[in-house]
Amino acid sequence: MQFTWRYVDEIVGKGITMDILGQFYWYMAITMVPMALPLAVLLASLISFGNMGERLELLAMKAAGVSLLRIMRPLAVLVIGLAAVSFYFQNRAALDAQKNLTSLLWSLRETSPALEIPEGVFYGKINSFSLYVERKDVATGKLYNVMIYKTDQGFDKAQIVVADSGRLEVTNDKEHLIFDIWNGEQFENLQAGGAQAALNTKGVPYDRETFEYKRFIIDFNSNFEKQDAEQWSGSAITKNLKQLSASIDSMNTALDSIGQDNYKQAKQTTYCCPPLQPQHAAALKRLGKGAKFDFDTIMARMPAEKRVQTIRAAAASAATYASELEWKSLTTEEGDKSVRTHRIQWHQKFTMSIACIFFFFIGAPLGAIIRKGGLGMPTIIAVILFIFYYIINTSGMKMARDGAWNMIFGMWISTVVLTPLGCFLTYKANNDSVVFNADVYTALFKRLLGLRSKRNITRKEVIIEMPDYAALLEEIDELEQICKAYADHKRLYAAPSYIRAFFKSRPDHAAEDIQQRVEQLVEALSNSDRREILYRLNQLPLIYARAHTSPFENKRLNILCGVLLPVGFILWFRIWRFRLRLHKDMKQITAVCSALRPLVAKAAGKEAASYDLLTSKQNPINQYNNHDE
Repeated sequence: MQFTWRYVDEIVGKGITMDILGQFYWYMAITMVPMALPLAVLLASLISFGNMGERLELLAMKAAGVSLLRIMRPLAVLVIGLAAVSFYFQNRAALDAQKNLTSLLWSLRETSPALEIPEGVFYGKINSFSLYVERKDVATGKLYNVMIYKTDQGFDKAQIVVADSGRLEVTNDKEHLIFDIWNGEQFENLQAGGAQAALNTKGVPYDRETFEYKRFIIDFNSNFEKQDAEQWSGSAITKNLKQLSASIDSMNTALDSIGQDNYKQAKQTTYCCPPLQPQHAAALKRLGKGAKFDFDTIMARMPAEKRVQTIRAAAASAATYASELEWKSLTTEEGDKSVRTHRIQWHQKFTMSIACIFFFFIGAPLGAIIRKGGLGMPTIIAVILFIFYYIINTSGMKMARDGAWNMIFGMWISTVVLTPLGCFLTYKANNDSVVFNADVYTALFKRLLGLRSKRNITRKEVIIEMPDYAALLEEIDELEQICKAYADHKRLYAAPSYIRAFFKSRPDHAAEDIQQRVEQLVEALSNSDRREILYRLNQLPLIYARAHTSPFENKRLNILCGVLLPVGFILWFRIWRFRLRLHKDMKQITAVCSALRPLVAKAAGKEAASYDLLTSKQNPINQYNNHDE
């Protein structure tokens, strides 16, 4: 469809027969096979492995000890063979199809359009004629109120014909038009146009002819004649690898010889020294030893008239040389562009073949991960991935063609970008890793931006083991004292040291200990049945014990980020933000511990009273004494 809409102007309105249209679409389909194969491999692998994952066939094979790579192995061999077939097809069969398609396109452009004269507008698709028809009768073929602008003898001798009616017919051999008109006038200038005619203020003589009937015979070849396809064999798109390499070598040799000739010519004309008289050469050579010349001083000592002449001569010489260089650059730029076009075709035969391979290693593991078959989700994903590949490939090819990028970089950038994606998906699918779990990426995103969730501790319906409130009361007091001492000693509100954060980072064991104590306290008190205690536990913050010291745990990665100053400054502000938040967390933990202490103490007292009552009921001596009383 894209190809059809691209060349619709060359096809529509030419009276092309079905056999010509069939050839056109046949050759077009052949030339699009190298681009369609990678998309077909991607879609087929997505659908196949998606169906197997949806029907749990992959799960059954993995349960039997067969890894995903082993499942993919036979298909990988098939895809490699398909890539080899694609390479052979591009290097052999597609070349003849491209020649014939180009020949058909040029033949269609040269074919005259079928006659369909519109009403009320000028129709200019007849050679050297512009025809205006106010009204036409489809049944009789008569044209009414006709105006003809005729330029077959040149624009300087244009003729205007006005008639009441006319009839336009095509000869049997479809090579001429017969235009019969009735009751009209013909006007023609008798003086050629030009500058003198435009300046002439007097009237221009013209010829006026009145007629009752006039006939025009116009050359109009509407027969389709296909051009010889071999005349396009010199185009880069119709050459195989061997021919492309030979053409590149020949053009480089020709461009090198042109460059050497230009250099010799410039050395003899522009960059040569002015000739010296023999009697002055010895004196100038003697004076030139150890002498220093100042151009500004020499120009200042010149007479004003001579200085102006010198400057004008230099400006004229520079302008002449600039125009000469501009003219020469047209030849070299055209040659360089032709070389780049040939190199693009040379690389494209490899990149389109390799695309089949890495698209298979993208589609197969992706289908195993999403576990969706059919033509729904796999088709959407395949189209999105292929559009992404097509944009990168087309952009790189255009930049390489214009000389803005290196040829290898521009032609292989799409492969370099998508190959790591295939390796990543294959690795993840083979290890059954989570790839499309939104919770994992949400947690990572929150961690990078310093966002955190709140605790959500609710009362349990069944409590197996009640917390030891008396022991926890001591832990609360100890945690409160540790947080106060940490906040006073660390001065977290101050800006961190850039050198220490990136180049001499050390873990904060005190913060890690506080984090561990808080989580142990929360875990122990979460078994409480008292709502006020659970409410206070939800107020305890989630602490990141390492984010305020360095951005990463890997020292080499920290050093790399510290050297890259824009990235380093962003991460440095992130560290400072975590320090300020940790300072607030210490105060919040202290406040929560102060609020928890009386609640836990009250719970510990009630627990002790309940324990004494239960013990007295279970002791037989107490029961006996109570019975005696």
